[in-house]
Amino acid sequence: MNELVSIIIPTYQSEKYISATIQSVQNQIHTNWEIILVDDASTDTTMAIVKAMAKDDSRIKYIELHQNSGTGIARNTALNQAQGRYIAFLDADDLWKPEKLSIQLAFLNKHKVPFTFSAYDCIDEDGNPMNKRVVPPQKLTYRQLFFCNYIGNLTGIYDTHFFGKIPISSSRKRQDWMHWLTLLKKIKKANAVPESLAYYRVRTHSLSASKFDLIQHNFAVYKDHHGYNWPVALACMAVFLITQLAIKPFYIKRLSKPI
Repeated sequence: MNELVSIIIPTYQSEKYISATIQSVQNQIHTNWEIILVDDASTDTTMAIVKAMAKDDSRIKYIELHQNSGTGIARNTALNQAQGRYIAFLDADDLWKPEKLSIQLAFLNKHKVPFTFSAYDCIDEDGNPMNKRVVPPQKLTYRQLFFCNYIGNLTGIYDTHFFGKIPISSSRKRQDWMHWLTLLKKIKKANAVPESLAYYRVRTHSLSASKFDLIQHNFAVYKDHHGYNWPVALACMAVFLITQLAIKPFYIKRLSKPI
């Protein structure tokens, strides 16, 4: 399968990581891809780095926003320009393993499914292994996803021949979860590739590192995205918290040796 894959990368003040992120795409075994990178009005050297890399690789395309608008708008801007049959997502500080796209495309083709995702390994801010792997349910239902986002944004890939281009929320936070919920609502369940295909960078001040912020933004998903009133949204959050504390830890594996 040699279909074009459009890879959406939003950037903001990403000078420390962006070259490694792009290089992880350039190292893919599957070479028929395009990067659609949208910079959200960075004031550092992010765009200078991207432009230099794009000069040597025509598959790298970039757009500069003149006003900081958030990752939702940046991703949607990229999505509008995407030409590939498949849409994949990668944040500006994360990395893919070289076999990521080739394995997922083969999986989609073999199982005749329009969407998949995978496990991923965690690295610290400096790229050192944390010996921790997040392994999602191999068969994920909409109901499971409703109460916990098991899908790492850096691992998801979907087929536009089945879904079309799915618009991304302009919300500044949790667009990825809302995006996956939209897909799963249509197909009811999805299967994960049973391998780790990416590296997620855990940063000190990231949303996922702030549990209080995470709760606030997840509550907003129930209230605003799903349109529930306060009592229903609070009830959903109660189940969400139980899932986070009692169930999700079983999907986080400690590795006995460096990854």
